[in-house]
Amino acid sequence: MTDPDDIPPILLFPDPHLRAKARPVGPADANVVRDLAPRMLEAMYRAPGIGLAAPQVGVDLRLVVVDLQRDDRREPMVLVNPEVVAASAEEAVREEGCLSLPGHYAEVSRPARVKLRYHDLSGARREVEGDGLLAACLQHEVDHLDGVLFVDHLSPLKRNMILRRIAKERKQQVRG
Repeated sequence: MTDPDDIPPILLFPDPHLRAKARPVGPADANVVRDLAPRMLEAMYRAPGIGLAAPQVGVDLRLVVVDLQRDDRREPMVLVNPEVVAASAEEAVREEGCLSLPGHYAEVSRPARVKLRYHDLSGARREVEGDGLLAACLQHEVDHLDGVLFVDHLSPLKRNMILRRIAKERKQQVRG
C-alpha cells in the first residue's frame, strides 16, 4: 500500500462533506468498505492522526478507523456502523484536534467513558469500551458520521475564533 494515488486526501473544513450525515453501511457496500478501510488507515497514519471517519475522505458511509498507536505499535480498529450505546455521566476534558482542521486545538468536554457497538470488516458484531484518549477519539469520530466537528462542542466565542482563524488561513493560501 505504498502507491500515493491509492491514499484518499483528507478533506479540510469547510468542505461540505464534513457537515453531511453519513449513511449506514449496507450489504451492497461490503466491497467498498473492505477496499476503503486500509486506504483510510494509511491516510490517517501519514497525516499523522489517531482516527479518521469516511466523510473526512469524501465518502458518506458510517465507517471509522482508529489507532492510538500506543508505544509506537499499530493496533488498528475498523468500525462499521458504530453507535454509542452507553456513556458515563462523568465528563472528562481533553485537548482535541482534527485532521480536517489541521493546527487547531481546543479543550473539549465529553463523557469520560463510552461503549460502542459496531461491526468489523468480516461483519461480526462487536463492542468496545473505552475511557481516556480512546473514549474521546471514538466519540470524536462518531461525531464526524453525523456532520459534527469538535469545534461544535465549544462555546460560540471559542468556536468562532477558530473558524475565523481557519478562514483567514485559507484566504492567505489562496493569495500565496
